[in-house]
Amino acid sequence: MTPLQDLAVLATGFGAGIMTSTVGVASLLSFPVLIAIGLPPVVANASNTVGMTPAGLSGSFGYRAELAEQPRITATVIATCAGGAVLGATLLLALPPGVFEAVVPWLILFTCLLVGAQPRISRWMRARHAALHGDDAATRTSMSPATTFFAALTGVYGGYFGAGSGVMMLAVLGLGLDVEFRILNALKTLAVMAANVVASVIFLFVAELDWRAILLLAAGSIVGGYVGARVGRRLNPTVLRGLIVLVGITAAVAMLR
Repeated sequence: MTPLQDLAVLATGFGAGIMTSTVGVASLLSFPVLIAIGLPPVVANASNTVGMTPAGLSGSFGYRAELAEQPRITATVIATCAGGAVLGATLLLALPPGVFEAVVPWLILFTCLLVGAQPRISRWMRARHAALHGDDAATRTSMSPATTFFAALTGVYGGYFGAGSGVMMLAVLGLGLDVEFRILNALKTLAVMAANVVASVIFLFVAELDWRAILLLAAGSIVGGYVGARVGRRLNPTVLRGLIVLVGITAAVAMLR
């Protein structure tokens, strides 16, 4: 890589780190840049996962207060996403490149729709739950089997490709839990981190990696992830939700071209 390309990857890591902790579509920024500088798709994908892992770590650290409010959910998110990522990383190495490329934009568009409609859907689900259970209806502060299953599926996707996995996790958790949006955003960042850590360990042993790109991405993303957590905590939930939907739709449309 040239010095200009080095600078571009470093800046991309910083921007993608911020996106990891806020809008959750970081790989849609970082992955195309690695392709643009000449890395083969599978090498770029694996290198991107390893290089962006520090963003999830620093972002999760930045959200530590929010995560501490829901330790049980936090533990479940780590377990489900880490477990799913094992299968996802294996699929990346075993399947031909680009198997899911036709599906990814539609998945992102669908999950953006869910994120945008989540407050209304959640209100309907709470009302239905209360109608069925009356005064015994409890606030949903633990993950149901269905929510756990879809969280694990999101972990599989995160280990395989990951672009938009944060938006998908936000939709899954938002529909399955009755917790504040700032906590959902923290859990989404943690989910991305868990999937990336597991996939990275696998890629370190069996995948071809570009270490120069990884180190540059990591250097930028560790700062960007923490900055993004500070920004995400202060943004109005409605504004942040709107940004997530806008960025997700823009990225999905770009991928469809």
